[in-house]
Amino acid sequence: MRWTTSLLAVAGAADAMTMLRFGCTNIVVDRLDPLVNPGQVPATHMHQIMGGNHFNATMTTGDVSEKATCTSCIPSEDFSNYWTANLYFRHPNGTFKRVKQRGHALQFGDRISNSQKDGTLVYYAVANVGKTTAFKPGFRMLVGDAARRELNPGTERQNCFRCYTGPNYGGDTGAPCMDNRVDTPDLPKKPCAGGIRTNVAFPTCWDGKTLDTPNHQDHVAYPVNGPANFLANPGRCPDTHPVQIPQLMYEVVWDTTEFNDQSLWPTDGSQPFWLSMGDNTGYGQHGDYVFGWKGESLQNAINANNCFGASCTEKTQSLADMEACKVSPQVNEDVDGFMEELPNKMS
Repeated sequence: MRWTTSLLAVAGAADAMTMLRFGCTNIVVDRLDPLVNPGQVPATHMHQIMGGNHFNATMTTGDVSEKATCTSCIPSEDFSNYWTANLYFRHPNGTFKRVKQRGHALQFGDRISNSQKDGTLVYYAVANVGKTTAFKPGFRMLVGDAARRELNPGTERQNCFRCYTGPNYGGDTGAPCMDNRVDTPDLPKKPCAGGIRTNVAFPTCWDGKTLDTPNHQDHVAYPVNGPANFLANPGRCPDTHPVQIPQLMYEVVWDTTEFNDQSLWPTDGSQPFWLSMGDNTGYGQHGDYVFGWKGESLQNAINANNCFGASCTEKTQSLADMEACKVSPQVNEDVDGFMEELPNKMS
């Protein structure tokens, strides 16, 4: 994508950098959340889940890489799990239909087929190679608040949306969540010719000892200057969270083009898309993460100075192997047909 060029340019000012970027396909679309609703079937709302096949409602709090047997991500030693809320279109008759994710057509030598049908792009960006610590077995975290329906000032660079103005990622003009001309903290209010992109950026500082906390957030923090351009200015970690960790970021593109007929949109000027937790503002966007890299494979990858893409990792796999890794849904729901109501029980 074109904005990657700008990121690499600003990163040139840093002593060293690594941007590990790769695709992951869906292993399942299901109403599960082993972080927020462990053991609960169904969980409060639907998610699109990528990564290792150990994912389930009661997954281990230990080393995930010892439990999973396959992964839907390009690095074959990454058994982590990555998940976000689904997006739905509300038809004028009141029914909802899930918006499919777009596969990513990458440039810059990323080894992934343009035919990837769904999933997300995962980033581990490192501005200070040799000074950044990989996550440890058992590490988990969450960013965002599924219940939020208003802007939380200062988080605009944490979660954002971009309306692609043309096909082939048209309108992708700069780094994610950094361009106020094209990035918004809420869902776009007009049809997007190339779909809607969402980015979710996780904190980059850790307390160095706690693998998880009850809210899955207190053990991590953003730099003292808040969410920032993670390559140009990673920022200083606060004294409470002194350990610098990679900038984990998700990038999902939803193919909203089949819903661009303006006659299907609300006549009151509002927009018709809803996140699965019952949010049509976008402010409740969030992301969940369970670390599951094998051994020292992630640390080795982020130590690769001036490295970009999936080639930073020692072992990769084919798109066919990625897409073959699946888990069976635990909740019996029609995830692709028209629904009378959103698949959630938030209240």
